[in-house]
Amino acid sequence: MIIEILGTNGANIPEPRTFRANGDKPPRTVYEQKAYANMGGVFPVEFKITHDDHNNAYPIGKYELAPSSYKVNQYGQLELDRYGMKLIPYADFSDKKAS
Repeated sequence: MIIEILGTNGANIPEPRTFRANGDKPPRTVYEQKAYANMGGVFPVEFKITHDDHNNAYPIGKYELAPSSYKVNQYGQLELDRYGMKLIPYADFSDKKAS
């Protein structure tokens, strides 16, 4: 699956989102960055990647999911690790063939 970070209309710039204080927990701010997953349909699907720091945002470009982004859950099923998702730069087939 190819995932793209686009620069159109500032889509690559993460937006802060603050969660209110809850009991003894202080408020928490995360940074959401728009990304687009090419899932085989006519159009890519927009989703958000959450970062703890805005400096961790991905630069504009194409990516794929790192193998460490997957885990086996308590039922023995493969799933995406929603808190450990990482992207790696995408190299298409022609790039892989040349190396």
